[in-house]
Amino acid sequence: MLAGLHKTSPEETKEQRVTLGLWLRSLREEQGLSQRDLADILSLDYYTFISQLENGRGKIPAHRYVEWAHALDQNPQDFVRMLLKHYEPMTYRVLFEDEAS
Repeated sequence: MLAGLHKTSPEETKEQRVTLGLWLRSLREEQGLSQRDLADILSLDYYTFISQLENGRGKIPAHRYVEWAHALDQNPQDFVRMLLKHYEPMTYRVLFEDEAS
């Protein structure tokens, strides 16, 4: 199983972040929230951080995952699983891909 894992290239990493950013934007928009609204809910100093995430730059700090899940009305386990899939694809594959087999 582990022999089939490959290292993620910088291009793949960027693509993963952009895909995740689009997903985060869709979740925010489904809740009818502006970037500023979400920043206020999360007590962020700068709403531009959300813009950066939605454009594939930066990462949500791990200690804030559950807060983000709640702010976006998501199940925390499902939300974190999606973050892990895009932030740490190799770790995600080790933990979850065998489940699908």
